[in-house]
Amino acid sequence: MNHLETRELAYFVAVAETLHFSQAAERLGITQPPLSRAIAHLERRVGVPLLERTTRQVTLTAAGEIFLAECRTILAAMDTAVRKARKAAELRVTIAARPGSGPGVLPALLAASDSADGVVTDVVFTYDEIGALRDGTADVALMCQTVAVPGLELMELGPEEPVVLLPVGHPLAERPFLALTEVEALPGYAAQLPNEALDTMVDRVALGHLVIVVGESVHGRLGESVRAVPVHGYPPTQLVLAWLPGARPATSRLTATAHAVLARRTPGPSALAEL
Repeated sequence: MNHLETRELAYFVAVAETLHFSQAAERLGITQPPLSRAIAHLERRVGVPLLERTTRQVTLTAAGEIFLAECRTILAAMDTAVRKARKAAELRVTIAARPGSGPGVLPALLAASDSADGVVTDVVFTYDEIGALRDGTADVALMCQTVAVPGLELMELGPEEPVVLLPVGHPLAERPFLALTEVEALPGYAAQLPNEALDTMVDRVALGHLVIVVGESVHGRLGESVRAVPVHGYPPTQLVLAWLPGARPATSRLTATAHAVLARRTPGPSALAEL
């Protein structure tokens, strides 16, 4: 059997998802007759029926269900390959960062990288920094590491202690520290908030709608309405830059810039606060 074309896979996915040839053809921007011929040709090449057709409905066969899942995987991989190839030709680097992680580090790194070597730096906020690296959404991840992650290059930026954000006036806001069990019992506590920017979280905390644990370097972004109280019971974390081995030149430039920025800082517990 000759290799299938991605166009054929896309045609099949459209029909399998709509279970309607006319709707699938409209979605693909073609007419129905060539789509029907393409699907029939695909089934002959695969060697098994993928669709059951009657005058009233279209359904997937058992083989069609499996083929659909594999087609989606292949097409997603093709999209990732194209995205990575385009990025490889650009002097543009995307940093994945968790909201609240290293807010002092990130602006310093962006300012230094954008002014050096012509590299343009973007940021995407996510709670799956490693996933963003793996699928090509990001080139570098700024994250708090609690356990070793195999297959990544790392640059340690310093320890990042956990703090809980509370509104000024909260009964616990002036405590020297809180136990994790106390924090988890507070109304409004959220373990994580997918893709929510730090400023939005701080606003929600100030209004009393949210309690959340972030990194200690958040201090410079809190204003006068929110307090950060150290939390005991979290595992120790290290703020790191992470990237996949074999990084392209633009990523290497960014990590070199990060190293230079870090070298200018005073070592010790206050280093992150200075960033």
